[in-house]
Amino acid sequence: METIQVVLDKKLLQATDRAALLTKRNRSALVRDALREHLRLLTVQSLEQRDRAGYSERPPAHDESALWESTAVWPNE
Repeated sequence: METIQVVLDKKLLQATDRAALLTKRNRSALVRDALREHLRLLTVQSLEQRDRAGYSERPPAHDESALWESTAVWPNE
């Protein structure tokens, strides 16, 4: 692991310390986990944007899903 410096305003630091206490983690672990989650969300958003752009360029045909209707298994209600 590498040690870095991060500048936080007082309110954010206090909120971070409260969250660390509530989740029984140290501040560094909380910040690492939060950053990992944020980076994961950025990846998901990027993939969603890519898919949205792809479907915009080539929207599905109206009967495209009909091909799967005969093989789809729907749960009994």
